[in-house]
Amino acid sequence: MLHFDTSSTQSHYTIMATKTRGYVAIGYPESLDPNWLEILSDTHVQIVISPLHNKDTNEDGTIKKEHYHILVLFDGPKTIEQAQAIFDSIKATKCQPVNSVRGQSRYLCHLDELNKVVYDTGDVTCLNGADYYSLIELPTNKYQAIRDMVEFINYNKIYSFSDFFEYCSMNNENWFRSLCDNSAFIIKEYLKAKTWTSDAKQSDRYSFRDVSSYQVPSKEKEGKNE
Repeated sequence: MLHFDTSSTQSHYTIMATKTRGYVAIGYPESLDPNWLEILSDTHVQIVISPLHNKDTNEDGTIKKEHYHILVLFDGPKTIEQAQAIFDSIKATKCQPVNSVRGQSRYLCHLDELNKVVYDTGDVTCLNGADYYSLIELPTNKYQAIRDMVEFINYNKIYSFSDFFEYCSMNNENWFRSLCDNSAFIIKEYLKAKTWTSDAKQSDRYSFRDVSSYQVPSKEKEGKNE
């Protein structure tokens, strides 16, 4: 909650005590406690830690100091003082409340930052049951995943769902999760249709016409033709 003070000519605001579920702080490798991961694990609070940000740049092009973004997610609302106690225990910076857990989670790897280095989501560290992929998922992600899988299937001439599923389980966590959660049926049906299309004779195949200029006949024209 923001409280604005208009008693002086220079407007400013102070942050009033409030509670929220998520808090984030920065940890510098040389300042963090040597056992900081163990200390965080012992809190039994869900925590997500970014990959080491070692490629971020300042406005003048110089490399920023290496750092981690540490996101703490309580089961329920907590005060900033309660959150800061955790960050103090590992010698991190002052924490800030998180307005959007999804937005902050995606920022850990700069997934939506066009002018920043994007870090590998596979390098994110999750503690105490935190699930990073569920935090960053967008409604549109599943559709893009299906498009990407179809493109991969076509490029590699895959016809077996089991082969593709095994590949995803070993090599692509995003696709594997997508198949397990919601896209297995459509991919199976696509592979079935793809197999039928491959086996069909060329003379039995059909071509698609561009329908961009197609116009549905009006009822008036239909009446004249009767």
